[in-house]
Amino acid sequence: MLNEVLIGALTTIVSVVASISSLAYWLGRKFASIEARFKIIDERFKLIDERFRLIDERFKSIDGRFDDLDRKVSARIERLAAAFTNYQEFFVEFLTGEGVIKPAYRELLVREAKRTVELAAADPLSKEEWGRLKEYLDKSERDELTLEEADEFLELARKVVKEHGERPEAWRLHIYAAMTRALTIRRHYEREGREERR
Repeated sequence: MLNEVLIGALTTIVSVVASISSLAYWLGRKFASIEARFKIIDERFKLIDERFRLIDERFKSIDGRFDDLDRKVSARIERLAAAFTNYQEFFVEFLTGEGVIKPAYRELLVREAKRTVELAAADPLSKEEWGRLKEYLDKSERDELTLEEADEFLELARKVVKEHGERPEAWRLHIYAAMTRALTIRRHYEREGREERR
């Protein structure tokens, strides 16, 4: 009887071990299959990552080209604005110096130029520069500017145009400053001529 119990237990143990072994073998094959699939998926992700890396490099290259283009366009616009500013100064000073633009037009330009002072809130010009600009506007109406002040007045007007070139008031201020400088120069030479005649 002990033998029978031992044989029965042994048979049960062998069948359980055989079942466990076959289950372990089956699970091992399934895990191997799953692992192989994960390796394939990992390879695909590596390919996708490489493609994204290449796309990122292309975008960086394109961004670099846009940055270069932006710098070139900005530089050309600044040169064009400077050329136009210089042309306008020359033209206004020449016409004023020749008496084509009459001093009477100054009142119109002064009103327009004073509107520019409203731009002072959001501007790189210092408070002192805005104060001098306002002072020069007031002095210029009374023809009290020296040559140095007229030069500084024009320089401040250039700064306003550079910062606020999209605003017509800035250009009117610039025209007025150029006209004032021309009239100041003209007055200076007229005074020198009178003193030489004495």
